[in-house]
Amino acid sequence: MNTPTHDFVTVEMRGLKAALVTRAQAQRVSVSELVRSAVARDLDLSVAGEPDCGELPPKAGRNASVKLSIRMTANEASQLVVGARAAGLSRGAYLAGLVANVPVLSDGGGRAEHIAALRASSAELATLSRNIHRLTVLLRQANVEPARAYREMLDTLAGDVRCHLELAARALAELQPRSRGAGSAASPTK
Repeated sequence: MNTPTHDFVTVEMRGLKAALVTRAQAQRVSVSELVRSAVARDLDLSVAGEPDCGELPPKAGRNASVKLSIRMTANEASQLVVGARAAGLSRGAYLAGLVANVPVLSDGGGRAEHIAALRASSAELATLSRNIHRLTVLLRQANVEPARAYREMLDTLAGDVRCHLELAARALAELQPRSRGAGSAASPTK
């Protein structure tokens, strides 16, 4: 069995525990992390054993899935759960979308509404396609009278297709990560 060894020290805090716990909570780190960094700072050493912010654990590739533990207030955690549920995503996927600056997530929009609108527009486009196919069959058969019923559809066809493409472009743009260089920088959590 290959288990990591831990170096433990028990320290009598002499009344400092409450302040230590409060500071750790304020900095959103564990008490152990806070104590390690304070001791390392006092000894002019660096803290080893935990990856620094932004570093991946050894052997983790760029797209490898890693487990991340974060500290949040109960209210923030509740907002994360509510936001993920509203977006129809897991908490991890929702948080990754916020980090990637996906507009529909970071601007508080409705991902589900965008997808529903895109599906509805695509269904209308599919109906237009079936109608055009039926019209083509009628015209090949020189069956003019039934083909006249499709005249109004043909008059609005270009506009209908343009509207669908504009809706699709907007929805897809809102569902894709926004580059940090273009547009606004990520704002702090509301």
